[in-house]
Amino acid sequence: MNLLQNLQDSLYKGFIDQTQHSGERFKPTLLVNNTNENVLNALLEELDHCQSFLFSVAFVTESGLATLKSHFLDLELKGIKGRILTSTFLNFNQPKVFKELLKITNVEVRLANKKGFHSKGYIFNHETHHSLIVGSSNLTANALKVNYEWNVKLTSLENGEIVNHFNDQFEEVWETSIPLTDEWIEHYESSYVAPTNNREASLVTDFPAVYEINAIEEALKITPNKMQQAALQEIQLVREAGNDKGLVISATGTGKTYLSAFDVRSFAPKRMLFIVHREQILQKAKSDFLQILGGAEEDFGILSGSSRQTAARYLFATIQTISKEDTLRQLDPEAFDYILIDEVHKAGAKSYQKVIDYFKPKFLMGMTATPERTDDFNIYELFDYNVAYEIRLQEALEEDMLCPFHYFGVTDIEYEEGVIDETTAFSKLVTEERVNHILQKIHYYGHSGDQVRGLMFCSRKDEAEKLAIELNNRGLRTVALTSEHSQEERVRHVERLEQGQLDYILTVDIFNEGIDIPSVNQVVMLRQTQSSIIFIQQLGRGLRKHGSKEYVTIIDFIGNYKNNYLIPVALSGDRSQNKDNIRRHMKDTSYIKGVSTVNFEEIAKNRVFNAIKRSNLTDMKLLRDAYIELKNRIGEIPKLQDFIVHNSLDPLVIVQKYVNYYKFLLKLKEIEPVLSTYEEQVITMLSQELLNGKRKHEVVLLDLLLIEGSISREKYLQELKEQECITNEETIKSVERILDLSFYTEATQKKYGNKALVLVESKDTLSFNSEITERLTANPIFKEMLIDIVNTAATLSEQYACEKPLTLYKKYTRKDACRLLNWSNDESSTIYGYKTKNGTCPIFVTYHKHDEVESSVAYTEGFINPEIFKWSTRSNRSLASEEVIKIINAKEQGIDLHLFVKKDDDEGGDFYYLGEVVPDKNRIEQSTMEDKNGKEIPVVHMNMVLEGSLESQLYHYITGEEN
Repeated sequence: MNLLQNLQDSLYKGFIDQTQHSGERFKPTLLVNNTNENVLNALLEELDHCQSFLFSVAFVTESGLATLKSHFLDLELKGIKGRILTSTFLNFNQPKVFKELLKITNVEVRLANKKGFHSKGYIFNHETHHSLIVGSSNLTANALKVNYEWNVKLTSLENGEIVNHFNDQFEEVWETSIPLTDEWIEHYESSYVAPTNNREASLVTDFPAVYEINAIEEALKITPNKMQQAALQEIQLVREAGNDKGLVISATGTGKTYLSAFDVRSFAPKRMLFIVHREQILQKAKSDFLQILGGAEEDFGILSGSSRQTAARYLFATIQTISKEDTLRQLDPEAFDYILIDEVHKAGAKSYQKVIDYFKPKFLMGMTATPERTDDFNIYELFDYNVAYEIRLQEALEEDMLCPFHYFGVTDIEYEEGVIDETTAFSKLVTEERVNHILQKIHYYGHSGDQVRGLMFCSRKDEAEKLAIELNNRGLRTVALTSEHSQEERVRHVERLEQGQLDYILTVDIFNEGIDIPSVNQVVMLRQTQSSIIFIQQLGRGLRKHGSKEYVTIIDFIGNYKNNYLIPVALSGDRSQNKDNIRRHMKDTSYIKGVSTVNFEEIAKNRVFNAIKRSNLTDMKLLRDAYIELKNRIGEIPKLQDFIVHNSLDPLVIVQKYVNYYKFLLKLKEIEPVLSTYEEQVITMLSQELLNGKRKHEVVLLDLLLIEGSISREKYLQELKEQECITNEETIKSVERILDLSFYTEATQKKYGNKALVLVESKDTLSFNSEITERLTANPIFKEMLIDIVNTAATLSEQYACEKPLTLYKKYTRKDACRLLNWSNDESSTIYGYKTKNGTCPIFVTYHKHDEVESSVAYTEGFINPEIFKWSTRSNRSLASEEVIKIINAKEQGIDLHLFVKKDDDEGGDFYYLGEVVPDKNRIEQSTMEDKNGKEIPVVHMNMVLEGSLESQLYHYITGEEN
């Protein structure tokens, strides 16, 4: 289908008849911000593939500009330029945003010299066409990601009147506009008066800045926010259930201290003890509690160093002081009826254990952002597995509890001998070239607010110290802080940073946690990501809201580190160890809510993809650590379903590596051998074939049989109908062939015990075979494992449609296709690229083929656009070949063609299902290719038209080249 025809069909669909099936690619589209798509995604899709661009936007914010900065930089490397036309209308645009615009060297910016300039339009020039996004969205983060907006995306050829009209209007204003220069900005800044409704003036501030008096009646006016109300209810339920301990897991910056103060206010203890691990936190905690509880200041005391206010009603103590023997003995074990421990994941230390064992409170509260530990201490057990409340980073962002962030994965410097990695010598980390590179990046990506207040995390002490010297020599005000510095020195320098006397504090790990500097507006990571826990801790240093900033900039310098794959793991919170999930999180960052964004420079992104490719995510140590973490959390050997409930390992990862969960537990020495050979064969069959939940029918049947032993076919069909599943005869027969093993090859049947699991005893009755029935009674562990597999499969099946055999964009193997398309037997080993059977023809394509494959193939398969896939038959096939004729005439012969595509072989045997396709009979041709002996043989190419336009995120993921 040529471009003109495609565009005509798209316009017909958009303006005349929405039922038109073709023309998806260029159809006019309404862009709004919703849960799945936002205006920013559409804008970036066009920007990343255009040859030039024009923006005409009245309003620009720093945060809005930040969402595009890494993309502008990648375009500059490709030699692609753009122009931005903006304004000073209503004094909305602050002087600093104009300074930020000047940093983007491949974009020319001008100020419209037109009264009331209020346009919002984006024009992208492509090789074959032009795209326009016009509507209500200015270049602000809220307008691009969060606000309810109306924007229309249109496509036009070069001679189209509408694009020429827009271009003419742009050029007309551009010609009379004022170039953006340093001199213009200086003049604008000198006379600038911010509008009273400016965003900066309405930023959420800390409680202390709002409430300056502490009378009880005033304190009671301070009410918990939405998250805190929910948490307080959950904590109260823990107490009402008779528990005297509770654990709160709350992301850094979400107000754990205020939450605990609200709970203390509700509990109304006679005396309270608040324990922290660093002295500098004490005064802040005391101040926060004073705001919430009110009362006389002398009721609030400090126990630390030289301060011994032990008689105070509300006592705030460091663990170092209170754990001393002479201090403890001066206090009655029952002195405090409410005890709080901050950063309670440290409670495995002897000092904490000593204090916890000594006191006998009515209620013990623990608070942490990171309960997952690497020291084998089980924090959950300490609190009797009572997780009163939990909110992680992604949820906190969605609830607007944190300061938004713009994360930039940037390219670390590359020397002649290679890119910085784990083995790089110290001398290479502090060269003049690298220091200049760091300065260039932190300047380009910038910060919110008038002055930078930054934290730099370095890989080693000597690097931090040397870099601090080099940065100071270049005019910055920095200091290096390491574990060798005293607490007093740390407090003093933090105060200097907050007061604007320092630009950066450079450190190694001492500020990962337990430090509260709300005004931090830039976090720089100059070290490899060693764990997702540390990554989130360091990112979290900038996530507290503060009146001086609208967002925090995170700049992560990415070298060739083997653990780079942990970056998308940490940002997404996905702990499944599923490699494809991690890849998708690099492309699709919709898990980040609100106006926050995740951006990677192209080279840095490829380094992360390479790390994912090289990583062994099913290494026994990684799986064991995840298992132990979950076991610690729930206090018992987890079931497979527990991994799903607690967002832990993907159960399918376990069974892919160890055949079944039973073998995994044996490997960990968590259980003794308890299954007979046949019982294990049954467990293996269900784990390998049905656990994935890709068809609910088998799961429904097994669930009924586990409850009732045997059931009528009528009852089974009725249950399927209630769950809106297909009940045609072919599907039911397919289910029976799966469960009596006749679907499988002889070798597979032998592996699964050579016995039908489910018998059709009569025309109307279904039941387990006699041995399974007997073993379900004789071996309760066998029954528990069977139930767990079925329950887990039922949970996983919820993501698949039951009213049709295949679900769009889900992943399937060749064997899955044989089963779900109701083939009588597993013919996956002979499908190769495609096979026609029973009125269906699944087509499997590996998009990025290995070099050795490419060298033997003289043609290229791939997407022409999101609606059309260019496909090629097997070699040595012509237009006269019977199998080719069947595919060409599939529609007439009642054959359904199903397209499955995977990015590359590193994804294993799973392919994305892209829906049914039909060949475009106007785009079928026969050509030749060379076989391995150099002989010319025929091959047929044809364009396959998808039933709908492939979703943009998956399209760009599959087609994207990662080096």
